[in-house]
Amino acid sequence: PLNIIIGEAALELVPKEISNDPIIVRDAKRRRKKSDEILLDISRHYKAMKSIDKFWKRGRPDITHLTLLNILGFPANKRGLIKVYVHTINDFVIDIDPTIRLPRNYNRFVGLIEQLFKEKRVPPKNVKSLMTLRSSDLKSLIKDISPSKTIILTSAGERLTPNQIAKVLVNESNPVIIIGGFQSGEFSEENLSLADMKCSIYPETLDAWVVAAIVVHQYEIEIGLYKDIWG
Repeated sequence: PLNIIIGEAALELVPKEISNDPIIVRDAKRRRKKSDEILLDISRHYKAMKSIDKFWKRGRPDITHLTLLNILGFPANKRGLIKVYVHTINDFVIDIDPTIRLPRNYNRFVGLIEQLFKEKRVPPKNVKSLMTLRSSDLKSLIKDISPSKTIILTSAGERLTPNQIAKVLVNESNPVIIIGGFQSGEFSEENLSLADMKCSIYPETLDAWVVAAIVVHQYEIEIGLYKDIWG
């Protein structure tokens, strides 16, 4: 399969150092939850977040939500040709069952991820877990996958067309492609060093869900998926 990692995703619970901030406490109270059990969201917690490290690339659960909806909705995923993971900025990894029906509604998605951080799996008591959470850095995740080639998409990378990248992916037995799940900045130097190839598919910055859609669709075309469908 094509392994896709949403890397350094801006997806985390409110950090302990700001969990007592009045803005956070008020938001948690409104939702009838503890302040350290809600997702960090820069659109609601901006003033409280300004004191934390790298606040400008944190607190964007919507990026992961939209990117996952895009990837999971493609025919290639429905045919079992894609495996997607989320690696968070705080070094957690979410394993996702390709058959999951992710909530379209953002608030429901937030509730699901908050449950995942608390229970470490969703559904919590089902025999089959659709999402599981574990502590792992990006290096360990890549080691677990044991890829034949690892590609990171970064604006500072070698300029390749989506078609060129798709050709590389198709010719690999177990490729990994990593898409940034944050709104601003760059992958850490440590994580950039894990890649065999660092590539850029467009001269301007694109949203993660757009990048994911471009990559997956080009991959589908390259493997002839639509030709197979119509015979």
